[in-house]
Amino acid sequence: MTRTKQPGDPNRSLESFLGANSSHSWAFTYRFRSKAFSWKSSALAAKRLQEAVAEIRKASRTTPVLAADGVVTLLERLWPSLQQIDTSSGALRIAVHWTQQELLPLVIAAPADRPTRDRWLDRLWQAILDDGVDYLALVQDRWGELCASPEAASQWADRFVPLMRQAWSDPRPGNMVTGSSLCLSSLLAAGRHQDLWNLLAMVRFPFWHYRKFGVEALVRESRWDDALAYAEATRGLNQPDRSIDAACERILLDCGRYDQAYRRYALTANEAATGLATFRAIAKKYPHRDPATILLDLAKSYGNPGRFFAAAKDAGFYDLALRFAADGHTDPRTLIRAARDHVEKDAPFALQVARLALQKLLDGRGYDVTASDVLDAYQHLLAAAHRQGLAASAIADATALAQARQAKRPDPLAAALLRALL
Repeated sequence: MTRTKQPGDPNRSLESFLGANSSHSWAFTYRFRSKAFSWKSSALAAKRLQEAVAEIRKASRTTPVLAADGVVTLLERLWPSLQQIDTSSGALRIAVHWTQQELLPLVIAAPADRPTRDRWLDRLWQAILDDGVDYLALVQDRWGELCASPEAASQWADRFVPLMRQAWSDPRPGNMVTGSSLCLSSLLAAGRHQDLWNLLAMVRFPFWHYRKFGVEALVRESRWDDALAYAEATRGLNQPDRSIDAACERILLDCGRYDQAYRRYALTANEAATGLATFRAIAKKYPHRDPATILLDLAKSYGNPGRFFAAAKDAGFYDLALRFAADGHTDPRTLIRAARDHVEKDAPFALQVARLALQKLLDGRGYDVTASDVLDAYQHLLAAAHRQGLAASAIADATALAQARQAKRPDPLAAALLRALL
């Protein structure tokens, strides 16, 4: 029985779909007009990108080909609309990168016919040429996947290989080819691994952004040790050691060498913005390794145990958390929040944490601290002490800390605490 395609069938070509949905329009196209954002609109642009992602993802549930076309439309508009924004903070570039991470898989997975996909690729290539600050670097990195077939990827690679050979063989420095990553990604997707390695061998200095494709080609051939050596050989001036560590860790994990992966790369490859996020990333990858050992290894590796106070607390290792806070540079406000949250759950822990917070504040630790921070720490100290029948000794301890600080030199924080104690 022949299946009749209905107007909402996701496997139709884009033209066929639009024939039945010609009235469809994207809300984000109005927001992403040429020069739509001013110099100080970084936060607003990031918000609009989130809205555009939500709009396209919603459409992808029923019409994936149309949604993929919407992705291409949005990417075409990034540079024209964002070109006037001050990007010095880096926040906008992070938002643009996140947008591509969220949306490119929709284009890769879309069940589009070859002519439709070819037109998408042509439009994206023109957007790359017009891109003034390389917003679309991730598009180039995933170009081979966007091609969706080895044949299409190979054809795109052939457009660039001669140019890259000519540029990279020139003894004069500074030659660049727009689309280098695009070409390498296409060679990888086409399975032309030897051509890829031969081309990379022409690069005068090892450059991770290019050589990562060579590493991936070795991984796809299950040449684990060669891939590891190839990645390690990329280290040098201005190369991203953490990215290289992450690639090496993945290689070892993929081939089941978990202990070696942890010992050599885990502690650096998974570094995140906070100690808690770093610990969680490692613990998730290595579920059979003792969490307390991971925490101790992290504290030793980073040289600042205080960074991992929240991680130890969150994992339930209160003794370790107190040790980290005492030995390292934990923000007093972090300690104050921990004391507040544990007054009822674990009063002895809250008492010790609040005392540490008070001591650090009176020792001048923390950023832009005020008298209210000191009073908050004292209130949590007193609350935890009351629950244990230790209020008198807690008050005496707080008084001694404040008086010792005042004895060294007049201090407004200590004075505020002494006033509260009277």
